Amino acid sequence: MRATGVLRIVVVLFTLVSTWLFASTYLKNTSMNSINMKTWLRSYTESGKKMPLIQNKCNNRRSCPEHTFSFKIISGAANVVGPSICFDGNVLMSNVKNNVGRGLNIALINGTTGQLIKIDSFDMYSGDIKVLLDFMKGIKKGTLVLLASYDDPATKLNDEARKLFSDLGSKYVSQMAFRDNWIFLGGSGLKSKSPFEQYLKNDKETNKYDGWPEVLEMEGCVPKRID
Repeated sequence: MRATGVLRIVVVLFTLVSTWLFASTYLKNTSMNSINMKTWLRSYTESGKKMPLIQNKCNNRRSCPEHTFSFKIISGAANVVGPSICFDGNVLMSNVKNNVGRGLNIALINGTTGQLIKIDSFDMYSGDIKVLLDFMKGIKKGTLVLLASYDDPATKLNDEARKLFSDLGSKYVSQMAFRDNWIFLGGSGLKSKSPFEQYLKNDKETNKYDGWPEVLEMEGCVPKRID
């Protein structure tokens, strides 16, 4: 009985250690943010008194200056996990909120006040491109546009739609193809290309998932006014 008890303890410890190693590797490989032990240690002073832990908006790694808005955009993972869009500390679109869909997920924000104007998703595989075109043509000057792709962003993306996204500051929309990954923050009235954009091509030689590239994630600070 004693030997059996010891064996059970060894098995439990082995399982716990193996699970921890797997989780650590998985989180690292998928670029997911984890809580840094140093961050926890900084919440204590040398005298041992616990200090409040400061959390940046959208859980970003850095805080943003007062004259800017914080944001974080995460693309969908294959056709399994939907994308996420967070702006100024508020999650606007996500799987949890159940308001994301296949194709392009877009949030419109007032570039001066930071107020949400509208959110919507557009199926670029089997949907009607006219719905997207009507949506984009209604975007007013001074509006921030946050976008995250999910599954397929480009099958029905025609030249007219690509031109509209290019006018919002996108430099990659002309290259967009079947099942590519794309995240973007632009704005109506921009005089140059946006610095907030990531694009990853669907390539069977480099794809992380079977038929889809890996997840894209972008965070930063955008000025409250569009120049």
